[in-house]
Amino acid sequence: MVLTVDFHCDALSKLWEDPKASFVDDPKLDVSRERMTEGDVALQVFAVFLSNHYGRASFERVLSQLEIFRNRMVRPALLEALLWREQVQQIGHSRRKRYGILSLEGVDGIESNLHYVQLCYELGVRFMGITWNYANWAADGVLEQRNGGFTERGRELVEKCHETGIILDVSHLSRAGFWELTDLTKRPIIASHSNVHSVCSHPRNLDDDQIRALIALNGMIGITFVPWFVRSGVKKVKSEDLLPHLEKICELGGERHIMMGSDFDGIDEWIEGLEHAGKYPDFVEMLLKHYPEPIVQGWMSGNALRFLETNLPSKPDTVRER
Repeated sequence: MVLTVDFHCDALSKLWEDPKASFVDDPKLDVSRERMTEGDVALQVFAVFLSNHYGRASFERVLSQLEIFRNRMVRPALLEALLWREQVQQIGHSRRKRYGILSLEGVDGIESNLHYVQLCYELGVRFMGITWNYANWAADGVLEQRNGGFTERGRELVEKCHETGIILDVSHLSRAGFWELTDLTKRPIIASHSNVHSVCSHPRNLDDDQIRALIALNGMIGITFVPWFVRSGVKKVKSEDLLPHLEKICELGGERHIMMGSDFDGIDEWIEGLEHAGKYPDFVEMLLKHYPEPIVQGWMSGNALRFLETNLPSKPDTVRER
């Protein structure tokens, strides 16, 4: 059995938009408890994403999605919240237990208040993407035409994340911001859901130099299933179309830096055969036709779990005593 760790989905946003939706088995969700079980997804990263369709981003809206995670996913024992590196070794030991971990997709809702960063950490957030596609108070996004880097307050945010133990995510960050962060960072960084620009020239994909830089920082790259990030100019994208992205990252020295970052529930078109989390076994079967099982296991979960065990914060003694 090859377990899966997926570093990006937007199920929280869907659950926020529809209070009647159930994480248990709602067919409108690409990632549900049922589909995680069907797909052998041992750990899912859930992004807090504040769509501008619902007005100005605010910390209140961040808290509302964090409450959904706690009250509709963790408290009913559908998931166990992953907070500490000490938990990582338990992942996959039980076929019944599934884990979830929280990230922010853009810091717009932090409202430039660094005290909120600490509060997010205390509420379980362990990853933070600085931007979505456009500019915010911290930095420019990848589609912002001026391609600016970090603001002064954004650089303070980077330092605050280092202090708290939150890992920074460069998916959606501008090119200038990416390179500035590689100079600023004191810790490994990730691209939770980005593919390879030299294979598919979407601006959200990473160029070869960026991939080399992430590898040099001991960071991770989440292969994403957004069809137009995989292959352009075709009506149907198939799971085999992800192979050139995997090959290129390996060619650049990144075999042990590959993980999955599907973007399920953040898309309304899907790769043929990868329409939801329950389809992961079919994807694994395809990969095993091309690569040895130890490599596939690394890509699907082993690399990500090693990264988490190394870079998540250690459980404080005061928490252990409880």
